[in-house]
Amino acid sequence: MEQENHKIKAVNLLRSRICDPKFIFKNDSADSNYSKLKFMVSSSVTEACNNSVLLLGPRGSGKNEVLELVIQDLLQEYPDSISLIRLNGLLHSDDISAFKEIARQLCMEHQLLFSKAASFDDNSQFMVAMLKECGLAHKTVIFVLDEFDLFAQGKQRLLYSLLDAMQSITSQAVVLGISCRLDADQLLEKRVRSRFSHRKLLFLPPSIEDSQKLLMHVLTLPIDSSFPYDYAVEFNRKIQNIIEDKRFKATLNKYLNVDSSVKHLLRFLFCAASHMDLQTGFLSQENIELSFSSIQRQPKLECLRNCSSLELKILFCMKRLEVKEQSLCNFNAIMKEYKTLPQPDDYSKNVCLRAFEHLIHRELICFTDNRGQNLSVEFRPVKLLISSAELHQGLRANNSCPRYRKVQACRISLPTFTSLADKCHQRLFASSLTTPSNPHNFISSMNKRLRFQDVIDNHKIQREEANKCVRTCPLPLPTIPFTSYIAHPSIPTVSSRS
Repeated sequence: MEQENHKIKAVNLLRSRICDPKFIFKNDSADSNYSKLKFMVSSSVTEACNNSVLLLGPRGSGKNEVLELVIQDLLQEYPDSISLIRLNGLLHSDDISAFKEIARQLCMEHQLLFSKAASFDDNSQFMVAMLKECGLAHKTVIFVLDEFDLFAQGKQRLLYSLLDAMQSITSQAVVLGISCRLDADQLLEKRVRSRFSHRKLLFLPPSIEDSQKLLMHVLTLPIDSSFPYDYAVEFNRKIQNIIEDKRFKATLNKYLNVDSSVKHLLRFLFCAASHMDLQTGFLSQENIELSFSSIQRQPKLECLRNCSSLELKILFCMKRLEVKEQSLCNFNAIMKEYKTLPQPDDYSKNVCLRAFEHLIHRELICFTDNRGQNLSVEFRPVKLLISSAELHQGLRANNSCPRYRKVQACRISLPTFTSLADKCHQRLFASSLTTPSNPHNFISSMNKRLRFQDVIDNHKIQREEANKCVRTCPLPLPTIPFTSYIAHPSIPTVSSRS
């Protein structure tokens, strides 16, 4: 019973850490944004000076969390010396509504009567007068402008009035702007920019190393009396092994490629902690992969799992046409490619057309443009909306897909690849791009015209087949081994044909 208690206690501790912004973002080091922002605002409060700071970074990078931590600390240290005003660009980008909201919050803060019928000029004059009175009372007014870039539109009268009032000797205010645009300060007019302090704090997404440090910081248990010593040591050792595992690094990279923000990473950690096995009491690689599969939304794969075999074959034919440089095709071209399959099923044209329409309805394929709406569906050009990797995963997950189709989906045949290489060489030779003196033109042209690297990545051609194909292609001397291009596409290795 005691063992189960400390296992449940470990899960609750990890969850509470992930949900606690203080544990994640409160870093007392001098280089942290938390320390820098707290120093700027606290110096304005203690030294009775004006200041303006921009907090810039992508969404989910921790701008609001750090700001809230700083405000909470300052309200505890100086409870009677700070007045807080909050505005949001999504709600108060209009100057009239912004000044009205400022007047309302100032009246509520100082227990004054607020008039809803007050005009724009009345609210503007009231704000300037209140800033002077707060300055004389040694009280700092902090303006938090969320979505700052939306306030930088139009005539920017709100920003000009705020920054211009801060030029007064008696005023004591701080303007904190939050924006996901890194060029938000460049949106300001000249008259506004000249009154701005030009202080910015950048909140960048964490790197892979920083993400791993955050994982260790959150997932390791304390070595103290709160947990049994042997259990805590073994738990931390397993966490260290998981983070150093190549499979976990691949899963983490795949997850961060979608969104590398701290908020996205914490969501993943919370799901992983929730999947921890209470019987063993340890977090495993299987728990990580299970949480990744449950949290990663893949609507295209869900649609592919529910497709019929005919619909999968139509998608497969479209992918084959895409490899053959026919990214735009119509229903008739797809049916022509469908008849070239090794084992085409005997479906009528109407049945195939109905399956084709189902794919359009599921948004796995779409029309290229709105032109030709009066034409029949079978004559309108369409394009594929899924990648080769998604199609490959969908074919593997679908039980109605024949096994040979799954194999062909992840590999292009050697004759097809040879014909593509011949076609590429003919085009390059005709345009005089394959010159022996400059092999880099050959590589860049191959990458530009046929995207050979995409073919290698998406269809998993074996290196031996690629080398055999290049040896059979009529390339002029000197030649470039295809394996060298695969390994180093940006720095090709030149060698002569033996």
